[in-house]
Amino acid sequence: MYVYASDAASRFAACFRRGWHGTATLDREATMATQGTHRSPAETRNRDATDAERADARRETALSVDGVSKSFGTEQAVEDLSLSVRKGELLTLLGPSGCGKTTTLRLVAGLEQPDEGRIELGDRTVTDDETFVAPEERDVGVVFQGFALFPHLTAAENVAFGLEDLDGAERDERVSDLLELVGLADQGEAYPDELSGGQQQRVALARSLAPEPEILLLDEPFSNLDVDLRVEMREEVRRILKESGVTAISVTHDQEEALSISDRVAVMHDGHIEQLGRPEAVFQRPTSRFVAGFLGHASFLTGSVDGDDVETPIATIDRDRIYGFAPEYDDADIDVLVRPDDLMAVSADEEDANGRITYRRYLGPSVLYRVELDSGNTIECMHNHSETLDLDSPVRVTLTADHELAWFPVDA
Repeated sequence: MYVYASDAASRFAACFRRGWHGTATLDREATMATQGTHRSPAETRNRDATDAERADARRETALSVDGVSKSFGTEQAVEDLSLSVRKGELLTLLGPSGCGKTTTLRLVAGLEQPDEGRIELGDRTVTDDETFVAPEERDVGVVFQGFALFPHLTAAENVAFGLEDLDGAERDERVSDLLELVGLADQGEAYPDELSGGQQQRVALARSLAPEPEILLLDEPFSNLDVDLRVEMREEVRRILKESGVTAISVTHDQEEALSISDRVAVMHDGHIEQLGRPEAVFQRPTSRFVAGFLGHASFLTGSVDGDDVETPIATIDRDRIYGFAPEYDDADIDVLVRPDDLMAVSADEEDANGRITYRRYLGPSVLYRVELDSGNTIECMHNHSETLDLDSPVRVTLTADHELAWFPVDA
């Protein structure tokens, strides 16, 4: 880790707000080379927005995507997708391979043209039925997976690539501030092959920020880094973006990455947005089973609603702890979402047990156990690595969660 130079950051942020006159924001080499929330029936659960969030939503939007669709042959990559990104926000498009997240990014960048829909950057329409603004005219910066640095240029020359409209002194100051901002003040004369993967990523980020893009797009920016460096760099990139005040959209299939760096997360599935919200809200209060399962280990306890209680195979849960419970499901069966850290399994005699260990995965600091309950439900528990339970051994599972629990209708 390096010592962060706050003076450089302050100068850069001030310059960014004041405006530098770069013109070709989208990476030229890469260019040449190359809704709404879906909700479950229990809509009352989706009360994530606080007064503060509603006020935030009224701020100026940096990007608006309205009803955008894109097909490649017979394959529908994106379907009727709508979202907005707030000024200064870091939004992450999260989903499995083939869900449409990279296509969405390329549509915003202008590297693909939608079949229908409208895209606006600030107050400017860049794509609709009659308009298509070229990528190099959109004021959009892009950081690709491979970084796309020019191997024959130094770090400083790479950063300066899109700043030919500045005079020499202004360009040098701009490059110096950016290299200091990304922690590479002493690496300006180094060539890409002399830099580590993390350092190359910082140069690519600095180069994309250099011409003051209206919005920055990051396409799986950490996928080429090893695990430890990936964690370090995603924290650094978030810091740099927040210090500079840049609006950014990131694309990833890594749930931990999305949850840890984003202001909001849009979970995508089959070309549409399944759920959009703050990381905590999307994880703790998923509005579909897909979101629940994609964002981490998800188990479901079948519960019967009986007055003020929900009876499950391992515990009676106070109805007030079932998040946003809908009155129309009184006296019905529901599925209660539980995650591995919500449960605990302990060895038990056959007569006291309510389940049996069927699977064990050692994860280093922790161990994941899968338990087949006598009720027929299968759940997973996460234990400290020092706690050992044998396969096929009887256990008693208890609910240890002290927070609200999400739920789904049995047939949803």
